[in-house]
Amino acid sequence: MLTLPTVAWLKETYPSCHITFLCRNYTKAIVSCYQGVDAVLTLEELEALPPQSRVRFIQEQQFDIIVHVFPRKELAQLFKKAVVPARIGTSHRGFHLLTCNIRPSFSRKRSSEHEAQLNFELLRPLGVEKLPSFDQLNTWTKLFHVPGVELPETIERALQQAKSAAVLHPKSQGSAREWPMENYIELANRLIADQTTVFFTGTEQEGALFRAALPDNALIIDTTGQLTIEQLLVLLSRIDLLVACSTGPLHIAGFLGKRAIGLFSPRIPIHPGRWRALGERAVALVFDPDCATCKAKKPCTCIEQITVENVLENR
Repeated sequence: MLTLPTVAWLKETYPSCHITFLCRNYTKAIVSCYQGVDAVLTLEELEALPPQSRVRFIQEQQFDIIVHVFPRKELAQLFKKAVVPARIGTSHRGFHLLTCNIRPSFSRKRSSEHEAQLNFELLRPLGVEKLPSFDQLNTWTKLFHVPGVELPETIERALQQAKSAAVLHPKSQGSAREWPMENYIELANRLIADQTTVFFTGTEQEGALFRAALPDNALIIDTTGQLTIEQLLVLLSRIDLLVACSTGPLHIAGFLGKRAIGLFSPRIPIHPGRWRALGERAVALVFDPDCATCKAKKPCTCIEQITVENVLENR
């Protein structure tokens, strides 16, 4: 999600350019929803080819430029073997010295900039003179559209009957600090008291961790393990509020213009200054921006101190 604004800049700057976005298969449906992406190539498609065929496949695409936003040694080697003319990758990866012929020098780890802004450092060789502001980034989120797929009948019915709707996404598959499950349950109870229908989302494995603890109430809908990525996008497009830690659905909801409340630790490099969701209505909450433990880069659970009341005040 935080790489997609670079697509918008490229299309604005070079309207006739053809952009192929290389990503994992599980994010293909998301990338395909962004205006300006002309084609999607998945890593799994490349890996399915015999090793000796991969170089030929890349050559057949006639790429002029490869921008390695997420550095991967094997991909850098592949695009060099395919002799793609301009191969852009950060100078802070040793293998890029041998594989990339354009190497912008910048540090993500020591930067105070947002991840979406830092991605534009790689486009300086293509004409970026200064990093985009948040206002500009938020403008580019509006190029995201929703696929035309149907929801499961029970979820569709619940949405149609809802006075208002919220999604709570408690887990992150280990990619972020998480708010305690009991807080999500308390938040759900407060929301349904206001006649808000609450949808819990996540994978089947994540749902198995918490669904037994969900309150038995008609306004609480467990969707874990029931939605494709496309269906999740549709659900998020039709709600009023999302609450999650620093994970994919938070960023999607932000792009869709929803009130997306992200729960963060202020610890570098996982702090909201680097990873908060884009979108004009997205909000990032921390318990203590000046947490001494986080500043010392020691293990900290201060995210657990964010209160349900604080979340409700920001909805």
